[in-house]
Amino acid sequence: MDYGRPSLVDRLAAEHVLGTLRGPARRRFESLLPAHPALRAAVAAWQARLIPLSAAVTPVQPSATVWSRVEQRLFASAAAPLRWWQKLGLWQGVSAFATVAALAFGLVLSQPQPVQPPIVIVIAPNPEAAGVLQAGFAAGLTRDGRALVLQPIQAVAPGAGRAFELWAVPPQGAPRSLGLVSGQQATTVQRALLLKDTAAFAVSLEPSGGSPTGAPTGPILSVGKLQI
Repeated sequence: MDYGRPSLVDRLAAEHVLGTLRGPARRRFESLLPAHPALRAAVAAWQARLIPLSAAVTPVQPSATVWSRVEQRLFASAAAPLRWWQKLGLWQGVSAFATVAALAFGLVLSQPQPVQPPIVIVIAPNPEAAGVLQAGFAAGLTRDGRALVLQPIQAVAPGAGRAFELWAVPPQGAPRSLGLVSGQQATTVQRALLLKDTAAFAVSLEPSGGSPTGAPTGPILSVGKLQI
């Protein structure tokens, strides 16, 4: 079978995610995933494509106690200085995106898993940038870190002369640019070592050609902590 044909790869990935690819065909497809970046990227793309379907679910506002426990679990080391993405107020006022995240993980876990199941991350809007622009994304990331598909939760335009730029944020040091991404449709990023020294992903608002300095220059619109 010619796995170099994009139409075939996309069809098989869609059937795999939906659960309609069964028996020997499914087992063969899953056995080929580790060696075929195009197959993994297609699977991640379909996972991310389905996440917005859960956006219609009515959000439920969690109590302050719940958010307090989430913060303690994620940022338990009180002695360590907070990184910039930990200071963004991420965990306040994002109940709708928490709902999306839970449903996305439920969708992934409800399907028979490939050899290397994608990691699903919600890059939620930063409340501190609410006066600038509301932008949230869902990301499907292969566990080997070779492919990431970023899908806007709701279509959003950056504005004239502006662009969205995706960043990999390390535990220490400066963020690394992963390039410009779309607020209207899915963007696929294929790059070696996406997961290396990455603690979070963030999206900033930059000039149309991207950051001129190699670091975020505009407001950080959204951020998602990586949990593996």
